[in-house]
Amino acid sequence: QVQLVESGGGLVRTGGALRLSCAASGRTFNRHVMGWFRQAPGKEREFVSAIDWKDGIQYYEDPVRGRFSISRDKAKNTVYLQMNGLKPEDTAIYYCAVQEYSDIVLRVSFVSDYNYWGQGTQVTVSS
Repeated sequence: QVQLVESGGGLVRTGGALRLSCAASGRTFNRHVMGWFRQAPGKEREFVSAIDWKDGIQYYEDPVRGRFSISRDKAKNTVYLQMNGLKPEDTAIYYCAVQEYSDIVLRVSFVSDYNYWGQGTQVTVSS
């Protein structure tokens, strides 16, 4: 059983910053990617960022590139999403997720490729 617990969401003004955390517990993985997705009201869940746990390779969706930064702490089994320069359009529930893979990761931005999900944390950016 894998548990992912997100924290760090909240209400900020435009231009503000937040740091989300996602602590993973349960079974270990041979190779995996940890990703952040978000879902705004009435919209589909969308990819935000991901990091390969072993190599540290980072992936970002264009709307957040240069403003958000993903990192991991292997000792704490935690992934972080530092969000700077927040905009009202960043308002959403943010979810972290784990994608296992055996050899190479083919893609990181598809919801259906992720095996485990957290419960989400709300981020609200006021104008």
